[in-house]
Amino acid sequence: MGMSDLYGPADEAESLATIYAALDAGVNLIDTGDFYGMGHNEMLIGRALRGRDREQVMISVKFGTLRDAAGGWHGSDGRPKAVANFLAYTLRRLDTDYVDIYRLSRLDPEVPIEETIGAIAEQVQAGRVRHIGLSEVGAEAIRRANAVHPISDLQIEYSLLSRSIEADILPTLRELGIGLTAYGVLSRGLLSGRWTAEQALAPGDFRGFSPRFQGDNLVANLGLVEALRTIAAARGATVAQIAIAWVLSRGEDIVPLVGARRPDRLTESLGALDLRLTDDDLAAIELAVPVGAAAGERYAAPAMADLDSER
Repeated sequence: MGMSDLYGPADEAESLATIYAALDAGVNLIDTGDFYGMGHNEMLIGRALRGRDREQVMISVKFGTLRDAAGGWHGSDGRPKAVANFLAYTLRRLDTDYVDIYRLSRLDPEVPIEETIGAIAEQVQAGRVRHIGLSEVGAEAIRRANAVHPISDLQIEYSLLSRSIEADILPTLRELGIGLTAYGVLSRGLLSGRWTAEQALAPGDFRGFSPRFQGDNLVANLGLVEALRTIAAARGATVAQIAIAWVLSRGEDIVPLVGARRPDRLTESLGALDLRLTDDDLAAIELAVPVGAAAGERYAAPAMADLDSER
């Protein structure tokens, strides 16, 4: 997302170089949304994949979020005819004839989830979609969706600072044999180890509206980061690597999404694969950042209201 939208300016050549480096390193899942830069991100990925073996790369696409030319947000559209429309544009922008995982970005309160999933299932039967995923929905919606068609995974925020899914959602996924794709593993930069209280933000940067990046909340959250930094230093790792390794440690059914925009940040993130956290490490991390320690909600109030997963 950050290569196209919501995190300030991005360098397209550097973005492409990062995708190339990821693919060369063996990364085989690319996640996007058709509303990231209003199609820009899909076109960027399409360019990056030219000349590559399409069968070696899984593309996950979120759809349904409505935006305008000024970048405004206008809810979600999960109607069956909208599913077919969104997918048609996605396939053209990605320059492919199928999407590996297709998912509604946010639940449409006006459309039963069974109807949306049924419409995606028709695209599976037509060969345009291979797997159906979910995004930011709660346990009840997961069960209802999975009753219509097998669900591959739920994409949802999960990090040391966002652990609400552990109570109900994660157990439901494991009961049903559904995977978890975790986004926000670095809490939009808070857990990168580089954020400061004086950080300047570009106009329109999402973090300028995020409660966790505001005032006393930011100061408190950066205190948690400093506690993690001590643990990281003892392991010869960075804060970001500790944060990613923690998500990896939660189970083999969990895949962390890494939002690197530069090759050097990608290399740092991939270093987490070589970091095996011991029981002592995990206990120290739990003590440093206990459940519920984050100050502030993960989204501003209007966006939180759109999350079925938080109801």
